[in-house]
Amino acid sequence: MIPVVRSLLETDLYKFTMWQALLHSHPSAHAEYEFVCRNQTVFPLSELKEEVEAQLDHLCGMSFTEDELNYLRSLRYIKSDFVDFLAVFRFQRKFIEIRAEGDTLVIHAEGPQVHIMAYEIFVLYIVNELYFRRAGTPAALEEGRKRLGEKIAQLKAFGTTPALRHPFEFSDFGLRRRFSSAWHDEVVERLAREVPQCFKGTSNVYIAKKFGLIPIGTMAHEYMQSFQAFGVRLRDFQKASLEAWVQEYRGDLGIALTDVVGMDAFLNDFDLYFAKLFDGLRHDSGDPILWGEKAIAHYQALRIDSNTKRLVFSDGLDFDTAFRLYRQFADRIMVGFGIGTWLTNDVGIKPLNIVMKLIRLNGQSVAKLSDSPGKTLCKDETFLAYLRQVFNHQAS
Repeated sequence: MIPVVRSLLETDLYKFTMWQALLHSHPSAHAEYEFVCRNQTVFPLSELKEEVEAQLDHLCGMSFTEDELNYLRSLRYIKSDFVDFLAVFRFQRKFIEIRAEGDTLVIHAEGPQVHIMAYEIFVLYIVNELYFRRAGTPAALEEGRKRLGEKIAQLKAFGTTPALRHPFEFSDFGLRRRFSSAWHDEVVERLAREVPQCFKGTSNVYIAKKFGLIPIGTMAHEYMQSFQAFGVRLRDFQKASLEAWVQEYRGDLGIALTDVVGMDAFLNDFDLYFAKLFDGLRHDSGDPILWGEKAIAHYQALRIDSNTKRLVFSDGLDFDTAFRLYRQFADRIMVGFGIGTWLTNDVGIKPLNIVMKLIRLNGQSVAKLSDSPGKTLCKDETFLAYLRQVFNHQAS
């Protein structure tokens, strides 16, 4: 067996930041996460079951090295007691189950949230790399290098166009669905070397450390969804999650995620207090231009200069889309772009669309009401209907 996971540091930064916040605020929460593949595959993913089992056995035998722990300690928003927790942390194999149901690969994690939440990113890139070891072809990397060269040329050409008030900046968000670890390294190294003026970092903490880049990320949907089951009034879960984040990070990591129950419902809760405390907002579903215009209008209504805030776009981007959004907004607000699969798995083979999402917490269903059709993952129709009613959200 060739291990897929190189280091426990090789996960997205927002896993560490959410992990720390939830360990401090709700250490006894019990959670369930479920793996889903949203698209057709070249071969049934169930055929990977034994290989995934072996990779997870390897993962559960790993621990953080002293060098990795010292790196985490060097990040000013990571607290020493959390690093002490990570020093003794081990994934527990008993908390994750894998089985085949026909052609479907079922992966279900259940246990204390602070012991299972970090499985997500590892499971996704394990499945992804195993899949492309089999589905890939010798010509894939050659095609990938050709396409990467074209993308870098596209960036350099865009850099010669007249600049707007705020610069064009993007980061790598491609860990979960990458072609392979070696290809991920190659992509990031070339971007950092050839277009440093606009490439600002990576969500992959291991690669950030390896190449001396800035690790990028704040929070994901699971953090805010968790507050749907933490005992606060459901109508107030967004405010409770944002307030807990402010108390944990006190000015650091100030980009808030907006689409757990839709942008309109988010802005209803994102009052002057939060709008001043957070540096900006992240888009992950729905029409990005409509979303951005709503965000700027909201800041203006609160008499906040939008040029002091940032919008981060991260929903299925390529450079053409990013350039279009940059031209739309960069004279009025700072912008940033998190680009994932299109950078790390564009090699001429259709990528997997896989996720592993929080589905229940403390025995209660939780859900995201996405602004994009098909992104809502919850089988509890009663809870979904109640959530839509509470937030006046129209089904997509």
